[in-house]
Amino acid sequence: MTSALEKYATSSVPRYTSYPTAPHFVSEFPESVYRGWLAQLDQDEPISLYLHVPFCKQMCWYCGCNMKLAARYEPVATYFKHLLDEVELLADAMPARMPVAHLHFGGGTPTVLDPDDLATLMAVIADRFRLVENAELAIESDPRTLTDAMVEKIGAIGFTRASFGVQEFDPKVQKAINRIQPPDMVENAMDRFRSVGVNKLNFDLIYGLPYQTAEDLRRTVEQCIEMKPDRVALFGYAHVPWVASNQKMIPTEALPTPVQRAEQARAAADALVKGGYVRIGIDHFALPGDTLAEAAKNGALHRNFQGYTPDASPTLIGIGATSIGRTPSGYVQNISETGAYMRAVAAGKLPVARGHAFKDQDELRAHVIERIMCDGKVDLTAAGRQFGVADDWYANEREAIEQLQTDGVITYGNGQLALTAAGQPLARVVAAVFDTYLRNSSVRHSIAV
Repeated sequence: MTSALEKYATSSVPRYTSYPTAPHFVSEFPESVYRGWLAQLDQDEPISLYLHVPFCKQMCWYCGCNMKLAARYEPVATYFKHLLDEVELLADAMPARMPVAHLHFGGGTPTVLDPDDLATLMAVIADRFRLVENAELAIESDPRTLTDAMVEKIGAIGFTRASFGVQEFDPKVQKAINRIQPPDMVENAMDRFRSVGVNKLNFDLIYGLPYQTAEDLRRTVEQCIEMKPDRVALFGYAHVPWVASNQKMIPTEALPTPVQRAEQARAAADALVKGGYVRIGIDHFALPGDTLAEAAKNGALHRNFQGYTPDASPTLIGIGATSIGRTPSGYVQNISETGAYMRAVAAGKLPVARGHAFKDQDELRAHVIERIMCDGKVDLTAAGRQFGVADDWYANEREAIEQLQTDGVITYGNGQLALTAAGQPLARVVAAVFDTYLRNSSVRHSIAV
């Protein structure tokens, strides 16, 4: 482990799926402002939709998502009806029947929905929005609870991509995180999806889990490679029990050290690259020819609340409790508590809880942070000129830039900043240099590696 990695690995920094990040959104954001943003959308510019289903049939100890256990379907059915109503409210607030190029169901576990309810929801979306030709329709799934009826319905609707939370195949680790999921269960789920025409499949893996070793994760990666998912996301476990109380079930003493976490990440990444996957950004991998790999190769990679994406749309509409969306004017986040969310929708209100209107240098700094996270490099001078500011716009960051250069994390000269090979795992640390909201903030984030 290099001295730079040792110095910065435990830094508390955001994951930068937005800028500013969600903790810095303003509370009690006016619904009227969001309605104004929606009314101003370019009716010819494709948008993206994200729908959040915050229910699972089983609790995973590592999970940091906003989710609720669904021991029976009645609460899910009630929530589903309010999702339908929110879709209608949003469509009514827009200037036209907007084109949609990307749609993603996340959670929780979206496949906890009744198959017919999922079909009804998709029919309403298709009626109120216009799915463009070759639109990507993606859904997250849990192999442990995935039914044949749901698989068949997903295929019939025309979904193009499905994602699985694999995390780790080692039995001891699975027991510690309360997610028992043997490899053959995952492979069977993949086979079922492929049999109905859903051929683009994603895996999520996690390093930094309790009792996990680099060798455990390497074996898991090799098993995954044999199944040939199109994309693999390799996330570092974020132990935030002050946010997710279920993580208190994970013994802190069983977690790997920062040095061990870095070794795990490196071992997994090396195995994926050796297995033919293209490394993308800090934590994604894709087979050559996948749209994500193509976007990375062509400098067209982006980052949003689902992670790395080829989706270039400036508008992402979040639907459902706790969903976060973006328009060209700023960010909005829905109410997190499902009861309050449903009461707002029932009252005919867009269920907005928090938001942020872009101001000052927000869009410039968002662009710089995204390029660091996506490309590992950025032309700071060109970025400033693109957004109409003086070449010395980052004068206050010069000292931190020079320190990172001294530490071997980046190269810098003539306004050109680039991560070194040693600095690639520290992209979030470099991006944080340009985050003016992070300074003097008491918000706690996960560690950098």
